[in-house]
Amino acid sequence: MQLSKTPKLIYEAPGSFEETRYEKLHNVICQNSVEGSISIAHYIADLILEKQKNNEMCVLGLATGSSPISVYRELVRLHQEESLSFHNVITFNLDEYFPVVKEDVQSYHYFMHTHLFNYINIKPENIHIPDGEVLVKNVRKFCIEYEKKINAAGGIDLQILGIGRTGHIGFNEPGSHQNSQTRMITLDHLTRFDAASSFQGIENVPRKAITMGIQTILNAKRVLLMAWGTNKAEIIQKAIEGAISPMIPTTYLQLHPNTTLVLDSEAASELTRIKTPWLVGHCEWDEALRSKAIAWLCNETKKSILKLTDEDYNQHGMSDLLASHGSAYDLNIEMFNRLQRSITGWPGGKPNADDTYRPERALPEKKRVIIFSPHPDDDVISMGGTFDRLVSQGHEVHVAYQTSGNIAVSDQDAICFLEVAKDVLKVDDNTQLKELNEAFENINPQQPAPRSICDLKGSIRKRESLGATRYIGIPDSQVHFMNLPFYETGLIDKNPVSQEDVDLTVALIEKLKPHQIYAAGDLADPHGTHRVCLDLIFSALAKLKSKPFMKDCWVWLYRGAWHEWDIDEIEMAIPMSPDQVLRKRKAIFFHQSQKDGVMFQGNDRREFWIRAEERNSATAKKFKDMGLSEYAAIEAFKRYFF
Repeated sequence: MQLSKTPKLIYEAPGSFEETRYEKLHNVICQNSVEGSISIAHYIADLILEKQKNNEMCVLGLATGSSPISVYRELVRLHQEESLSFHNVITFNLDEYFPVVKEDVQSYHYFMHTHLFNYINIKPENIHIPDGEVLVKNVRKFCIEYEKKINAAGGIDLQILGIGRTGHIGFNEPGSHQNSQTRMITLDHLTRFDAASSFQGIENVPRKAITMGIQTILNAKRVLLMAWGTNKAEIIQKAIEGAISPMIPTTYLQLHPNTTLVLDSEAASELTRIKTPWLVGHCEWDEALRSKAIAWLCNETKKSILKLTDEDYNQHGMSDLLASHGSAYDLNIEMFNRLQRSITGWPGGKPNADDTYRPERALPEKKRVIIFSPHPDDDVISMGGTFDRLVSQGHEVHVAYQTSGNIAVSDQDAICFLEVAKDVLKVDDNTQLKELNEAFENINPQQPAPRSICDLKGSIRKRESLGATRYIGIPDSQVHFMNLPFYETGLIDKNPVSQEDVDLTVALIEKLKPHQIYAAGDLADPHGTHRVCLDLIFSALAKLKSKPFMKDCWVWLYRGAWHEWDIDEIEMAIPMSPDQVLRKRKAIFFHQSQKDGVMFQGNDRREFWIRAEERNSATAKKFKDMGLSEYAAIEAFKRYFF
């Protein structure tokens, strides 16, 4: 067979020495994770087809986690739509939690069958996954046999890897030895912490795992490691540019002669040639790069913009910027004015004002606004002050909660609401209440949550959201609960986006015909809810862009609870007074199920309201350090052009 489309991205030659001289691992950078995933899937397919032509078996080492999901999805598509056969494929998975039963939804056995094996024609006897149910006394024997099976198959032709925040590959945690083979390992606390949300709490995450060793991975003939999102940027930079160290096991790949890292632009963002390209060679100094370089220079020199000198530019690798764009004085003024003009107390535009240098238009004076919120609290956490300002300035503000957020409500909180309902109704024989009680009594954390429990938890999030929007001052008729279908699985893992998800988004925008759209531009996890919801909005905008009303629609992106735009990226900065900071805090407090013991806290242990306030005050400090006015807090936005 011949594949209809074979992206050649992974076959690219390395860049010039000047460009990559800091880098010790070959890497290719894709526009996004979808492009990268498709490239990897087609590379795998090409290898399988090549082996089939030679009547050979193709031995694949496979990974789990969020990173390879899109790769497996494309392989399934190639099998179902383009007849790619897996009859000659043998697979060996990297790792498995221990102990864990195969039927557990968190087991990698379940993961691989759910995402790949159940949908392709691979022979069951050719599937090898470490056994999380083997007796402890037999683990060592099992690991030795696993290595023998790999060797008997002729070794691994292509090993697919992800990367953890500790730099682990497989479950080879920091401290793993270069000569290690398949073995049982104790998981790092950070690894278990990152998995806590999937297991409904860190106390439920297994403390051990069985994993291929570093030597096992290095013995593969070809290695492809994928990394998506800003959460991976820091560790990717260390892996590619740092020294080989057992404390960052991925650096051992520098010893492998045939390894490529496939990155999206966010995961590559900390590489020297991306973050500070003026340090590695000649640059095309457009406005965006000038702003980025000057912001970096201010941070390096600890100077405000207007205090930078020609000498500062020359000593920090930017002499060609001076040569092509004039003196430090001219560059400083340009940057200072750009930042100054981004600051406005009028996110919907200031009426009867010259808007030539303002971030938003003056007309129409009263705008129709949609704030898209991926979860039922992102609106107030990420842009609560701006939300409040838009309402107080008389704009027609609509909030669209894209998902129900139901899985973020703990069973304990949901049971509490259920018991309150029983007390208020003063009945014990209500059929629906009885069914809910039974659902909680028989709940199986290894299986998807029952629909009735998901609905109850979704209702809790809905009512909390209405409390916040009423506090800010918009009527319930302007609050839209979209409950996008992709989210409603009852599990951490979500369904692929469907046409229905896109159609619902298109329908809402077309119905309201907004002048402004605010959307969560959080790119930390390309498989996370924020990114999926953002891509849905982008898809909807692409479908609607030819509509006449879209000519008057501007799109502003805000960031989530964990990150903020870099100061050079900010195009609209909304300052907040201390009183407005308190109003934002109160709006966040309406989301009581997300306080204290929040289920999806990420790698930041602070409560959401604390994160939001500290992030907003840190943004204000950045503006002050650059030599601009001092504010209590600032919310920041970047415009998206569709």
